[in-house]
Amino acid sequence: MAKKKTGKDRQCAAIPYVVRDGEVQVMLLTSRGTGRWIIPKGWVKKKHTPAEMAALEAFEEGGVVGDVTPRPIGLYDYNKILNSGAIKPLTVDVYGLRVRFECLDWPERHERKRVWVTPEEAALMVAEPELADLFRRFCKIERKARAAYQGAFVPSPAAGKMRVSPATA
Repeated sequence: MAKKKTGKDRQCAAIPYVVRDGEVQVMLLTSRGTGRWIIPKGWVKKKHTPAEMAALEAFEEGGVVGDVTPRPIGLYDYNKILNSGAIKPLTVDVYGLRVRFECLDWPERHERKRVWVTPEEAALMVAEPELADLFRRFCKIERKARAAYQGAFVPSPAAGKMRVSPATA
């Protein structure tokens, strides 16, 4: 399990998901640098809570808007390659994002690919072992989070920023 880190050693991320025809599907994106499969993530900023930042990253990188869990559903470690070429070990707090809308346009639309897959498929596509494990447990974790928060999900600050189409639910 990832060790607790604070400040600049920590990022936040979202696992965007929908339920289509009774099956949970999660969204993966390609990274801009290597093209590997990732989830939307970024640095926490003072203006927003980590949950809100995770939702904003999901909008900016993947063009989805929805409701995010107020607390992380898990975490994982990875090594970020900085512009200088240095490697920085980071811990990522992961939030569940129940997608309400898929945007027709978003900031990084032309820089990334997005796919919807089952959590089991996602576990095979990502490089980080702890993230893969989180995907393997995702359906159970998501049900537990939904029951615990009972409608107390945090709406995305990106809601209303762009033209959207309803997600299939």
